[in-house]
Amino acid sequence: MEPFYDRVILKLSGEVLAGENGFGYDFEMLDRISLAIGECKELGTQIGIVVGGGNFWRGRSCGEMHRASADNVGMLATAMNAIVLSDALYQNGINNRVMSAIFMPKICEHYVVEKARDYMKNVGVVIFACGTGNPFFSTDSAAALRAAELDAKVVLKGTNVDGVYDKDPRKHPDAVRFDCITHDEVLARGLGVMDAAATAICKENDINTIVFDLTKPENIVSAVKGICIGTIVTK
Repeated sequence: MEPFYDRVILKLSGEVLAGENGFGYDFEMLDRISLAIGECKELGTQIGIVVGGGNFWRGRSCGEMHRASADNVGMLATAMNAIVLSDALYQNGINNRVMSAIFMPKICEHYVVEKARDYMKNVGVVIFACGTGNPFFSTDSAAALRAAELDAKVVLKGTNVDGVYDKDPRKHPDAVRFDCITHDEVLARGLGVMDAAATAICKENDINTIVFDLTKPENIVSAVKGICIGTIVTK
């Protein structure tokens, strides 16, 4: 079966990497995610991966620190996650590269757009660490930015919920899930799909976002095949 998308940006939340542990890593989950990514690569899809750091650190909820300092710590958490995910992929025979928005040459390569494009074509899987490299910007913004830079027409946002709801389904049993919603509606309703900067980048560059349940890693493959899962956010 041919993939519906030939190039995607996959946004992985750090919380999902922790699994039921809630902190650190669930290596069984990492293995399952890696195998799903490998299956997408075999289909012919080029995959750029932006990882969050919420399994170790959430800067916005750390009121004791200046936001810039807290965000810098969060970016380092994403670098750890990128290295661990890269190792899990390699252990499953899936070649990949790690690139960081922050210069750390002894750990991974520095992010350069042209080189990232080359790796996407010739390696097939590239992991992007450290967000945009700037405080005050989320890893969602990084995913949208990488999609725009690398000409990916969709961001696959894997979370621990199965789509976009009109309110938090974990707190409100009567929450209603959207099958499809526009970027403008997301902004107008103040829905927590992505932050406003990420949503604006996607809208301006005609990039769709598919929000889906990553606790079932096989959903990554379904999304790449164009099978309707979760919620699609579109222009």
